[in-house]
Amino acid sequence: MTDTTRQPGVDGRTGTVEPVADPLAHAGAGFDDGVPEGYRPPDEPDPLASSPAAADPSLSPVHDEQARHSPVPVVEHLAAKPGRTATTTSPERTGSGVRLATISRTGDLVFGGLTKATAVVLVALVAFVGIFLLVLALPSILADQDNFFLSRSWQVSGGDLRFGILGLLWTTVLSSVVALVIAVPVAVGVALCLTQYLPKRVAGPVGFLVELLAAVPSIIFGLWGLTVFGPFLGPIGAWIGSTLGFIPLFDPVSDPKSTVFVAGIVLAIMVLPIITSISKNVFEQTPRDQTEAALALGATRWEVIRTSVLPYGRSGVISASMLGLGRALGETIAVLIILSQPAPGSAFTPSIFAGGETFASKIANNASEFDSPSKTGAYIAAGLVLFVVTFLVNAAARTIADRGVK
Repeated sequence: MTDTTRQPGVDGRTGTVEPVADPLAHAGAGFDDGVPEGYRPPDEPDPLASSPAAADPSLSPVHDEQARHSPVPVVEHLAAKPGRTATTTSPERTGSGVRLATISRTGDLVFGGLTKATAVVLVALVAFVGIFLLVLALPSILADQDNFFLSRSWQVSGGDLRFGILGLLWTTVLSSVVALVIAVPVAVGVALCLTQYLPKRVAGPVGFLVELLAAVPSIIFGLWGLTVFGPFLGPIGAWIGSTLGFIPLFDPVSDPKSTVFVAGIVLAIMVLPIITSISKNVFEQTPRDQTEAALALGATRWEVIRTSVLPYGRSGVISASMLGLGRALGETIAVLIILSQPAPGSAFTPSIFAGGETFASKIANNASEFDSPSKTGAYIAAGLVLFVVTFLVNAAARTIADRGVK
């Protein structure tokens, strides 16, 4: 059989007719008398339709091959065997099947149990410390002849206990507030400089140097504050006292080198790495879309910080400040070295240019007097108040941080 295809001529309308081979000319190859192999007339029954494999698919060699080599469980057909429920055949039941690895949850159970036990132990430890302080301090508080919260006297010798925490509480809070007032603006400025202005190759080393301050021992800060920083701040404190001395908070009382003012600045340097590190991490999480949108609208770098960065990181900065406050409240050695102790029976003054004792310095300075349960209970009572104050400060920081996340 041939196909005639007109080949165009020179003018595109006439041409010669050449025979082209028909692709079906050799269709007889593979056919028997023109009938394809495997061809079955419509009226002839299928020999495979009456086989047992057709009646029960589970007996099919193809199905059996899948069950033998596939790790997927085989579900028997309900329609094949009426009255029987579907069952899952596991590959392990076949003699030549692939056995699936058994998934063990032992590691998850052990690790989960260890983490839960650690959390329970930490909570129990905090509760144990609080109960321990309360049990040992309660007898001395009940035997106190003065008002525990409003008295400034501290007489624990002999059987007559007369002590109060008013002076200790004021000096502790005042020095910590002075440290916070100085440290927070500096820390926020450093964090903004590291995240918004300096390139990364410069911000990395500078941030490392700031965080390195946290590794300096507190006794080094105390000695440095007493011998170097205190004398340097003495003239400044004297000038502030002479200028603002009419305000009781700035009334010059004692040696300007060993005052709450000097101790507060040293504490500010000590808590600076904590506040800076947390504030830096918070500012780095500011959504990039907000800052880029503000810059696209023509905002300056300060306007971007004021409208995008600071509002987003406000809660983080507050929680960082609270953590720094908790650190300053519990500082012992540096404050003990710097502060001058007031004379017994001296009048109370709220000035930052006066000496004093904090809870921690009072306990550390009189540790040698823990020779009787009554004396020990009095100092432990002071430690209990410090424990409660720091616990409340950290709880407030946690609450503010969670509120900011929501």
